[in-house]
Amino acid sequence: MSTLSLRRGFLGKFIGDKAFYSMVLALVLPMMLQDAITNFVGLLDNIMVGQTGTEQMSGVAIANQLLLVYNMSIFGGNGGAGIFGAQFYGKGDPDGVRHTLRYKLLLGAGLSAAAMVLLAVWDEQLIGLFLHESADGGDLALTLRAGCSYLAVMQAGILPFAVTQAYATTLRESGETGVPMKAGITAVFVNLVFNFLLIYPTRTLHILGASFTMIGAGWGVVGAAAATVLSRFVEMSIVILWAHRHTQRFPFFKKVWCSLRLPKRLAADITVKGMPLMVNELLYTVVLTFINQCYSMRGLTVVAAFNIANTIAGLFTVISASLGSALGIVVGQILGEGNMEKAVDTDRKMIAFAVAVGAAVGGLLAVAAEPFPLLYNTTPQVREMASGLIVIIGIFTPMHAFLQCCYFTLRCGGKTGITFIFDCAFICLGNLPLAFCLAHFTDMNILWMYVCVQAFDLTKCLFGFLMVKKGVWINNIVGGTAAQEAAP
Repeated sequence: MSTLSLRRGFLGKFIGDKAFYSMVLALVLPMMLQDAITNFVGLLDNIMVGQTGTEQMSGVAIANQLLLVYNMSIFGGNGGAGIFGAQFYGKGDPDGVRHTLRYKLLLGAGLSAAAMVLLAVWDEQLIGLFLHESADGGDLALTLRAGCSYLAVMQAGILPFAVTQAYATTLRESGETGVPMKAGITAVFVNLVFNFLLIYPTRTLHILGASFTMIGAGWGVVGAAAATVLSRFVEMSIVILWAHRHTQRFPFFKKVWCSLRLPKRLAADITVKGMPLMVNELLYTVVLTFINQCYSMRGLTVVAAFNIANTIAGLFTVISASLGSALGIVVGQILGEGNMEKAVDTDRKMIAFAVAVGAAVGGLLAVAAEPFPLLYNTTPQVREMASGLIVIIGIFTPMHAFLQCCYFTLRCGGKTGITFIFDCAFICLGNLPLAFCLAHFTDMNILWMYVCVQAFDLTKCLFGFLMVKKGVWINNIVGGTAAQEAAP
């Protein structure tokens, strides 16, 4: 066999044909576009709040860090049920998909109630964990007030978020990514318009020699929260109305609300398989929050710089994140069909594609590192620190793309126990203790501290590679129909 043939054979294991990438992009692009626009408007939202001051921007950033814990709990709970949903759909079992949707709705209601109570009672204490006196100054009391005011309004959008995610993830698991995308795009533009109307007071704008009066409420961070809540209700309405108007195409939306009862056996299976995933997302995000709290020990400047860096990073890294989500859906459906060889081949090629895209995204972040922080009304010290953080995030983006693909690969085959170890064991036993020790027992520069904590994930890459290569995830978890599951 010639060297050229060997090379083509090797590359063929990792590079798909035109039809393969057409299939991947048809699924990924709507999700990517929705998330990119969401993050872009979030970026504008962040910049608009940032124009009111560093303290207000930092207070909102801390509040959103706390809300992220709730968001990831919803994602984790939906992800556990979604493993079954994707495989039920691949198998052609609408009853099974309907039951997974009901499971998501019930779980979302419970998590929403718990989050609203927690944030209403302990808002000051939770935000106060991130506020520390330092040489860079900053009004900590103002930051606390801004964060608490923002959280108080945002609680009204918690339940709509859960309902939207239940419907949107079910549609995506069924191959319909366009509707969640359109609903998300509509919602973010509603958010953007009302940001202009609610954040700033009435003012006169001078554009191309002409003067315009811009009417505004001048509510500041409260206005930003109100605009976000309104956009969540809009998004929820669009997704629900569309789903129930297209029950011929998606019969599992019929009579979803007639009864929220679930077959006991199926509910137990989803809980057993899905609970480690939800606990994983919750614990992972809580630990990540504590790591960010360790970074905040260096002062309010660090909080503001991380907010800027994570905002631009979210806009770019959504590309590799969407590829990871798509991998879980595509490979999960193939596993549900029972074609294990095709699942392995598809998974390998999608991982290679995601890492290559991650490398390109990292380069774009490096280019944006210097000019982007200039958009914020903050200090030169914050801007310089944010630029350094953006470069570091760009360097590690290919690694995170690989880790995400490993995560979704293990998850789509129902190996949520291994997924739990993959995510939580490493961050709890490695990243968190390292961040804590560097923050409390050294005076290491925040940029080098961040590099050290990120670099520890290289050990996680090795574990993920071994688990995926061993094929522990190759598993069909919906052997019977939902009707059989419901039988006594």
